[in-house]
Amino acid sequence: MTTLPDRRILIPALGVTQILAWGSTFYLLGVLAPLIVKDMGWTYDFVVGGVSVGLLVAGVASPRVGQLIARDGGRRVLATGAVFLSAGLISIGTATSFAWYIMGWVVIGLGMSASLYDAAFSTLGSIYGAQARSAISALTLLGGFASTVCWPLSAILAAQVGWRGTCMCYALLQIAIALPTHLLALRDVRQTQLEAAANTPRAVSLLPSDRWLFLVVAAVLTIAAAILSMMGTHLLPLLMARGLDPSVAVGLGAIVGPSQVGARFIETLAGRRYDPVWTMVASAVLVAIAAFMLIIDLSVIALAIVLYGAGNGIGSIARGTVPLALFGSGPYPVLMGRLALPLLVAMAVSPFVGGLAFEWGGAEWTLGLLVTIASLNVVLVVLLRIMTLRRPSAGR
Repeated sequence: MTTLPDRRILIPALGVTQILAWGSTFYLLGVLAPLIVKDMGWTYDFVVGGVSVGLLVAGVASPRVGQLIARDGGRRVLATGAVFLSAGLISIGTATSFAWYIMGWVVIGLGMSASLYDAAFSTLGSIYGAQARSAISALTLLGGFASTVCWPLSAILAAQVGWRGTCMCYALLQIAIALPTHLLALRDVRQTQLEAAANTPRAVSLLPSDRWLFLVVAAVLTIAAAILSMMGTHLLPLLMARGLDPSVAVGLGAIVGPSQVGARFIETLAGRRYDPVWTMVASAVLVAIAAFMLIIDLSVIALAIVLYGAGNGIGSIARGTVPLALFGSGPYPVLMGRLALPLLVAMAVSPFVGGLAFEWGGAEWTLGLLVTIASLNVVLVVLLRIMTLRRPSAGR
């Protein structure tokens, strides 16, 4: 009989690597982009487009990553992801041409597919099976500090060693911290994961009724990811376009992080008492209410941002827990890989779509677009709730 790893050790370890993975990829250009533009002379949209390239590559690679985790466990996959992130950061830090810069983001994209939430969730699901919900919730709670930790860290490093040196420092952190952490924290779980893999079909196929359920889950998560990416890119410009001073907009934007973490903390404490699909329902409803409030009344913007942050925060938990609850732990890593493809592609494309709406119709068009897709997601999540209530049995 194989002993499961101690969550008190594994979750904080993976939490640290998630902070580094998100901070050195998705949040990297929040601080470095203006410095790269100034130094290299490239346009801002081209520079930040690197993140979109990385997300697209990660989406394409994620189904294969899910299969690898289902077959071999997450230890080597997560460790390899850290190596790819380090190599990509070195490429960006040494770039003298835009082609080399984009190539760095292609390599980072491969690392993102094996390092971010989807790979970590798949690993936890393969270890703890149906009991992984609390572990996933706790991991998102720690991962929520990525921007809080890494934006100030990036600013300090950039002031001391420049944007190239900052990339090199993050590359070193991936090798010095993330790589050994994955290898050591997961060293005792390989046999557990291989035992689980032995009971997992090589080719995961769902029942016809479950295929429709999976498609609805994928649609809900994809729309939620699109909203997250669009708001993350355009929230401050939207607030300033509504007449707020830049300093006020920045202060309001800073509310998102604590709201996310606070909501995740509450879900971590109380989540085991109810079906995780209700977490997904609550997430979609909170985000839709926030979108309506942003477009209707300036006096409630602070509350709207709190609700958005809370909805997005628990949405990250639902992203990992709902597929586990509905389809079971056996096919979970493979299905998470499949779900990551449209989700990451949506995160890559939605900022561009939001930018077009902002260019053509200003804040009103962009907020109108957000209200529309957030409302559509509420309809879909209600449909999902109905489908699960009518389902004859739980996850396989």
